[in-house]
Amino acid sequence: MKQFKSLIVALVMIVGATSFVNAQSKIAHINSQELVASMPEMRAAQSQLEKVQKTYEVELKTLNDEFNATVTKYDGEASSKTQEENAKRVQEVQELQNRINDFRQTALKDLEQKQNDLFKPIIEKARKAIQKVGRAQGYQYVIDVAGSGVIPFEGPDLLAAVKKELGI
Repeated sequence: MKQFKSLIVALVMIVGATSFVNAQSKIAHINSQELVASMPEMRAAQSQLEKVQKTYEVELKTLNDEFNATVTKYDGEASSKTQEENAKRVQEVQELQNRINDFRQTALKDLEQKQNDLFKPIIEKARKAIQKVGRAQGYQYVIDVAGSGVIPFEGPDLLAAVKKELGI
């Protein structure tokens, strides 16, 4: 029985000490999406990405126009062509459609890669600035509330301090 009481007392002390240590943790929060969106580098990267996207859209429109013109032409001439010629034309139209689909897939992959290449250094710069400000202000944790469902009700918002660190 005496050992049981000693065990209970030890557990209470450990839980109390853990709670005390946790209570001493300094926590702040930031909306990283808002921070990244306000960075001039992000606006420039988005502009570059939009230019590339428009280039792909123009090329895709050209391919679609070519496809539609070919289909219209072949539909109009189908009755005057032989069955073999029409079969060959159907195959040609299918090849055009495949080319358009391949181009669309390649363009999407290229855009995704370009987005990753452009955004990764910006996000890394923001992350480093958040860490620097958090450490400088003595925080053990900085919670990112962007899209996470976390609702901060206490603790400072580091957004202004990090923007100042980044010069924005």
